[in-house]
Amino acid sequence: MNLIKFLFRSSRRLMLTALVIGILSGSSSAGLIALISYAIANFSVTPALYLIVGFMGLALTALFTSWLVRVILIRLSTEAVFQLQMSLSRQILASELTYLEQTGSSQLLAALTDDIQAIADAVYILPFLGINLAIITGCFVYIAWLSWQVFLIVSSLSFLTVFAFRFLLKRGRKLLRYAREDRDLLFEDFRTLTQGIKELKLHQQKRLDFLQEDLQNSASRFRSHSIGGLSLLAFTDSVGKFVFFWAIGLVLFIIPYFLVLSPVTLSSYVLTYTYLLGPFENIVNKLPIITKADVALQKLQILGLSLSNHTEEIIFNQQNFNLDWQHLKLKEISHIYSGEIEDTHFTLGPINLEFQAGEIVFIIGGNGSGKSTLAKIITGLYTPDSGEIWLDQEMINTTNREWYRQHFAVIFSDFYLFNRLLGIDVENINEKIQYYLKLFNLEHKVKVNDGRFSTTALSQGQRKRLALLAVYLEERSIYLFDEWAADQDPTFKKIFYTEFLPQLKKKGKLVLAITHDDHYFSVADRIIKLNSGQIEYDQEGV
Repeated sequence: MNLIKFLFRSSRRLMLTALVIGILSGSSSAGLIALISYAIANFSVTPALYLIVGFMGLALTALFTSWLVRVILIRLSTEAVFQLQMSLSRQILASELTYLEQTGSSQLLAALTDDIQAIADAVYILPFLGINLAIITGCFVYIAWLSWQVFLIVSSLSFLTVFAFRFLLKRGRKLLRYAREDRDLLFEDFRTLTQGIKELKLHQQKRLDFLQEDLQNSASRFRSHSIGGLSLLAFTDSVGKFVFFWAIGLVLFIIPYFLVLSPVTLSSYVLTYTYLLGPFENIVNKLPIITKADVALQKLQILGLSLSNHTEEIIFNQQNFNLDWQHLKLKEISHIYSGEIEDTHFTLGPINLEFQAGEIVFIIGGNGSGKSTLAKIITGLYTPDSGEIWLDQEMINTTNREWYRQHFAVIFSDFYLFNRLLGIDVENINEKIQYYLKLFNLEHKVKVNDGRFSTTALSQGQRKRLALLAVYLEERSIYLFDEWAADQDPTFKKIFYTEFLPQLKKKGKLVLAITHDDHYFSVADRIIKLNSGQIEYDQEGV
């Protein structure tokens, strides 16, 4: 089972310790059953002292070992899930942006939420399953000690009965794996539902098509596979109960015709099998949770392997950032961006550009001209298929790309606003924060305490102004803004172009702005126009 292997990989020592203590716990529970059977068979008004001492010793041992193995497995399992969460998060952060975009946020979100939660649910119940398995093992040892012939007969027939239903277990697991794949599609539809709600409300037929053809079909497939898989696993619960009752009936009504069993042995068998019904039922009832976790872990392993194959060679260069650089050069840069349709792609380049510190450059062009792709190339988020990027005398490659990226502060058109000022020492810049909150007319909307925003539930324009405050405080040497002013009213648009950008220029920063605001083209030192992935012109501002 993948889940058990996963925990053994997390800590073999703790798992072996838990296994030994679990065996001791199961043996103590089985010993209690044996002692109770013996006491009943040799009933006396005044029980012998050794029976009382033995009962108390076994009960305390069973209690203590049961608690101890649970504590060990709880610590092990929660630590394993924590490491899994952090490992997957690090893999995502270390993977190429192009691959993450192709994978899609829905699949990554499903892995981080559904899959890890399924594993967390399973590892939480593992301690209880371990105790039950130990009890079952101990009781079977006791049954074998009572009569190995009866043990062999009952165990063999029970094993054959359960083995006959292995197909159902395999089929149930397969259906749950299909359900997990359906979950990815369902997450994508949920994302469409939440992000496209305005468009869906405005178009009845579009809304009905989405609801009936997309969302309903995805949810229906998920429902069908989930019901089928869980129903088959539930059927095994009934089979398990049948096996136990059948074993009791076999011992009571059939085996005595072939083997001579004493009343003590017979009653001990019946008592032990009746006691075993509880632990066995607990295990079978938890089988769907374990199976779902096994499927989720397999899905995570496949995703992790895929992410590993697309990991960037990130080397944390300890040299200081070159804040006094003078030239940023793109030489014969080309990049092929694959489309969603097979055999279709967009080619950017070849691009030859040179930027100077302390200048403002506007990048313009129609939709699909390659502006955002060029922005990701310039910032080092995309690796060009050919060509070179130079920062002064430093050619950017795998050994220094991480260092190169640290020169940029960026607000993309699809930016994300964090709820606090990450990576910024806010201790001595409170006055600056308050100044820009007032400049952007946010002082009555947002408070900043210890670097944390009091709220991010703002309009899109306000969110962009708050994001502008955050990137300004990063004090990087290159600032890139992708259609920042598109959601701003005329007042803040004017502040952005006539006050904010010139202030950055005055501080020696390179400012790159993707924009359509031709009223402010005079602010730019240069204007670069892209058309179908090519530079149409590169000229001075007007």
